[in-house]
Amino acid sequence: MIGDRLPSYGTARPQAGRRFLSRALARPSLPAVVALVVVVAFFGLQAPDLRSTAGLAGVLDVAAPLGIGAVAVALLLIAGQFDLSVGIMALASSLLTAMLIGPAGWPTWPALAVSLLAALAVGVVNGVLVVNTGLPSFLVTLATFLVLQGIALAGFEAATGSTQVGGLDAAPGWSSAASVFGSSAEIGGARFHVAVLWWLAATALATWALWRTAFGNAVFAAGGARRAARELGVPVRRTTVALFCLTATAGWLIGTLGLFRLESVQLGNADLDTALDFLVVAVIGGCLLTGGYGSAIGAAVASVLYAVARQGITLAGWDPRWFLTLLGGLLLVALVANGVVRRRLKAKPRS
Repeated sequence: MIGDRLPSYGTARPQAGRRFLSRALARPSLPAVVALVVVVAFFGLQAPDLRSTAGLAGVLDVAAPLGIGAVAVALLLIAGQFDLSVGIMALASSLLTAMLIGPAGWPTWPALAVSLLAALAVGVVNGVLVVNTGLPSFLVTLATFLVLQGIALAGFEAATGSTQVGGLDAAPGWSSAASVFGSSAEIGGARFHVAVLWWLAATALATWALWRTAFGNAVFAAGGARRAARELGVPVRRTTVALFCLTATAGWLIGTLGLFRLESVQLGNADLDTALDFLVVAVIGGCLLTGGYGSAIGAAVASVLYAVARQGITLAGWDPRWFLTLLGGLLLVALVANGVVRRRLKAKPRS
C-alpha cells in the first residue's frame, strides 16, 4: 500500500506545477507584470530618483491619463475593434469646454455636460458606422481623428481669435468642478493628483464589468466569435456602440482632468503618435488585435510600465528618443508572448 502511494506523490507535484503554470498563463496581464518588474528594477538602479516619492508622483502623473484611455481601448480591443480617436477627443472636448466657459460665458457644469454629450455623439457615430457598414473600425476612427483634428485646431482659433484661453477659474461652478477633476494632495513632499483616483476607479469598474456582468460576456463574445454570438442572441451591435461611447467618454475625461489641472487650455497638435499610445499600451497589457482576449488590469499595469520607462529614461539622463526603441521592443515581446498564451489556451473556455 505504501508503495502504491509513493508514485502518486511523485506525479502530483508536476501536475500541480502544470496547473499553476496554466493558471498563470491564463492571465493576459502576466507579460506586462513581468516586464514591469524588470523595468522597475533596471531603472531603479539607473535613476535612483525614480524610487523617491516625487519619482512615484511623476510616474503616476503619466500613467493615470494614459491608463484611463488604455482601459477603455482595451475593452474595445477585446470586442475586436479599434479606436484611434481617444487622444484627439481629449483635446477637442477640453477646447469645447474652455470655449463655452470662457468666450461664451457659460457656467462650468453645463459646459462640461455639453462637451460630454458631444463626445458621446462622436462615439455613437463611430459605433453606428462600424456596425452598420462593416467598415474596419481602424479606418472609421482614423477618419474621425482627422475630422476632429481639423475642427479642434482650426475651429478653436477661428471662434476665439486666440490659441489659448485662460482665466477659467472665475466661472460659476469652477471651484466645485475643480474639487472633482482638479484636486490634489501632498504626500511625502510630492503632489498626487485626483486623476490617479479616476484611473483606479475606471480600472476597477472595467474589471468588474468584464468578469461579473452580462455586458462583459457580450464583450468577450463579440471579439471571440461574433457570428456565433449573434446567433445566440448576444447584443453584439449594441455592445459595440456602447464601447465606442466608452472610449469617447474616456477621451472627454482625460481632457477634462487636464483642463482643470492647468486651469487653462492651449491649442496643441494631437498627432497619431498620441492616438497610438493608448492602443500600444492596451496590447502590451495583454489584449490581442484579433479580439476575444485581454483585461483591464493588464492595460492599467502596462500604463505604469510605459510611465516608468519614460520617466526612468528622463531621470537617467538618456536621450529621450531611446524611449521609442524600448516601447517598440516591449510591444514586440508582448505580441509574441500573448500569441503563445493564446495558442495554449485557445481550446479552453473562459471560467
